[in-house]
Amino acid sequence: MKILVIGGTGPTGPHLVNGLLSHGHEVIILHSGRHEVEFDQEIEHIHTDPHFAETLAPALEGRKFDLVIATYGRTAIIAEVVKGKTERFIAVSGAGAYAAMHDPRWGPMGRPVSIREDSPLRTSAGEDDKLFHKIYLTEQAIMALHESGDFQAAIFRYPLVYGPNSPANSDWSIVKRILDGRKRFILSDGGLVVQRRGFSTNIAHCMLLAVERPEKISGKIYHICDDKQYTIRRRVEIITKALNHQWELVNLPHELARRTSPLWNAAEHFIFDNSKIRNDLDYQDLVPPHEAIVQSAHWLAENGPSHAVELERQLGDPFAYDAEDQLMDTSRHLGLSAANNVEFPAIGSSHMYRHPRKPGEDWKPRT
Repeated sequence: MKILVIGGTGPTGPHLVNGLLSHGHEVIILHSGRHEVEFDQEIEHIHTDPHFAETLAPALEGRKFDLVIATYGRTAIIAEVVKGKTERFIAVSGAGAYAAMHDPRWGPMGRPVSIREDSPLRTSAGEDDKLFHKIYLTEQAIMALHESGDFQAAIFRYPLVYGPNSPANSDWSIVKRILDGRKRFILSDGGLVVQRRGFSTNIAHCMLLAVERPEKISGKIYHICDDKQYTIRRRVEIITKALNHQWELVNLPHELARRTSPLWNAAEHFIFDNSKIRNDLDYQDLVPPHEAIVQSAHWLAENGPSHAVELERQLGDPFAYDAEDQLMDTSRHLGLSAANNVEFPAIGSSHMYRHPRKPGEDWKPRT
């Protein structure tokens, strides 16, 4: 097949592109050109901004593809532009499409620990969740094009991606503290929260399975995530052992710990049920998560400092060690109420991907 991959240079892109090449497909990638990677074979690169129809449409003028995989850019715009240029369209989405945690449609007990693809969606926008509502609208627009016969579409909702080159990889909040020689690490509520996570190699593996089974995925929405999920505490323990470090794990209530690191932003579990990809695509983790976490940690330890500033702004982690020590000492000696008065520096997190307002605009942190 002739396949256009929009993106292709991020954490999952190289694994996806190289997998497609190994299966004998002709692959072209379209991306901004800001980041380049080496693939197993020479392939064509189209450099343009995939966030705007006025830049994307001219770049694809007169071209036809058997399949377009959109992993980057504004997928609703991409879907309109490639309409009539492809028989199949696979789009990447995310968990933001789901209804807020306390939406009444979840039922009297609220959002469950594990959610399925048919769970309540964010069908309306409040003041604080307009971006999430746009994710819902994007999915609706893509599926409308599928229903009208413009192409066969499928949508894959990505988890929190980790692995080499992953933006906003929260493992850096652990690894950097190890590299900096910290002797204590704060755990929120024992570190027992479980988050939906997916190793970049495993995510690409699932997408490759989807490419080869058009009859299975047509018109469907899927979750991708590692088959096995671990608590944050277990992640901390695995990374600590992998990097041959020793420290004391200090348990604090979420209300205090959440100020120290973005690891603790979530107070409750939020897991993807991935039974659909296991049933429809025979998915199994290509890399077991306990090995994937170790690989990710070693890569961060070796390469993280080279782009630490951008990574830390994406995470919103202040790495405020003096304040962390004061928080732990105060809570231990004076109690939790006194610890509430410990001040941390304000730092705003910035979205991991570009959201340009005009073509060609670079990623930039929030001010």
